[in-house]
Amino acid sequence: MPGSPEPAADAPYRLIAPTQLFPLTRHLSYRLTLLLVQTPITPNQITALSMIAGLAGAFCFAFGTWDLSVVGGILLIAGYTLDNCDGEIARLKKMSSEWGAHFDDLVDWLVDSAFFAGLGFGTSTATGNMIWLWLGMAASFGATIDYIIDLILQAKAKRDPAQKTREQEATNVRKPEDAIDWLIYIFHKLSRADFCVIVLALALFDLAWILLPFGAIGAQAYWITDLFKRARGWHT
Repeated sequence: MPGSPEPAADAPYRLIAPTQLFPLTRHLSYRLTLLLVQTPITPNQITALSMIAGLAGAFCFAFGTWDLSVVGGILLIAGYTLDNCDGEIARLKKMSSEWGAHFDDLVDWLVDSAFFAGLGFGTSTATGNMIWLWLGMAASFGATIDYIIDLILQAKAKRDPAQKTREQEATNVRKPEDAIDWLIYIFHKLSRADFCVIVLALALFDLAWILLPFGAIGAQAYWITDLFKRARGWHT
């Protein structure tokens, strides 16, 4: 997964049990990984299952009903949990690959974009107000811009070893020092932690629509602060 330190090439990867409460999905993925590693399933197959669960969850939100939104939230948790498992399985089985990493990034983008589009469509249908659809599309657009930026960084890193991808940079981040640094840190590190759990919790109270204005603004802030972070020399 992004931000995980890579072990030495000749050192076996060890799955370490989570010691902190958050993220909650890490507790689920740890136990699921222990089961999946004993099966013939491959990391890319797990990523595909993560995509199916995530997209199915997004589709459920498009109906705009309470019961299907709850089902969608559960499916998103399943997708996020599997998304944690694929990288762990890849390292445990020594099956890591560049294609697998790109596939994982693609799935992350597809699920994030589809969720906000589905939630926007469903809320718009339920309320008869098109503003919710536009908010959902704005959030999806922001997620797409962020994915494109990631692709550009990966392409630059491939052409020039001196360039760093986000995953490589994540292992060399300095401590936030001022308000702007903390704002960037929150958007990039904390906003995605257990997002699927937040979705389910809100869906249970029929409040998932609250995520649309936050998503529409936050998605833009995510990629804008990423560019601003680079301009400030966040990474050494």
